[in-house]
Amino acid sequence: MKYLFGVTMIWAFSFSLIGVYLSGFVDAWFSVLMRIGIATIIFLPFLRLKKIKATTIYKLIAIGSVQLGLMYCFYFQSFRFLTVPEVLLFSVLTPIYITLLNDILSKRFHKRHLLTALIAVLGAAYIQYSSINENVFLGFIIIQGANLCFAVGQIAYKYVLKSTPELKNTPKHTIFGLFFIGAFLVALIAFFIFGSTEKLPTTSVQWGVIIYLGAVASGLGYFFWNKGVVMVNTGSLAIMNNALVPIGLIVNLVIWNKEADIQKILIGGSLIFASLALNEYLNKRSSSKSLFIKKRKAD
Repeated sequence: MKYLFGVTMIWAFSFSLIGVYLSGFVDAWFSVLMRIGIATIIFLPFLRLKKIKATTIYKLIAIGSVQLGLMYCFYFQSFRFLTVPEVLLFSVLTPIYITLLNDILSKRFHKRHLLTALIAVLGAAYIQYSSINENVFLGFIIIQGANLCFAVGQIAYKYVLKSTPELKNTPKHTIFGLFFIGAFLVALIAFFIFGSTEKLPTTSVQWGVIIYLGAVASGLGYFFWNKGVVMVNTGSLAIMNNALVPIGLIVNLVIWNKEADIQKILIGGSLIFASLALNEYLNKRSSSKSLFIKKRKAD
């Protein structure tokens, strides 16, 4: 859980950095390409693939192309139509996607995970933002594309690592470059099709933000986030995807002085973290019950 909390704090700044310094000033497709490109360069030297099967390599590349490549294509475009608080708030459906995708893969319906995810969604949805522009519907659809890609990638990564024997004892930093290679291929194609060289970064601040987003938020952020993904249950993972909403809004309010309802942020944020606590309690109770039943059968 500590990895997810740590990365959440890092990503809380990313929304505002993009909205304040890049959106409208730097070509979104170029920003995506550079951000992923920097992260790819960081992890390429660590690649060790001698003992990894070709099918596993292709799976990891595909996961990266969806979770990061396609997700960023949707994500950066959403800032053309939405404000930073709106982008954050429209991410509230991600936990539902995660829970449902996990149930489909496991062919089981986990009521407690869906329940706690719904509470987290209610908490995030409670944090209303009053100023809605005319492009809100299109922006909402675009950000749902990003949310779905992010959810698919997380569940797929967790599933592949747990179901692939050669990955169980493999240091994850020696294969994570594949994740970024997949994302970079998508970003490169998108830039050549949709990108423009007329709106490249022109200031040291813009370049500094892109380098920070690529090296820290994307490079280290996604490595440690996916490391945390494998270590927690689906309910906790779904909830942590929404913990970013109140934290991101607070960062946006305190540092960039954007208008927001602090009372609603606190109430909604409390609901999100309460759902996390409830999920942990239900998960521990379920584990204890399973152990008790096994012990009785053994006796």
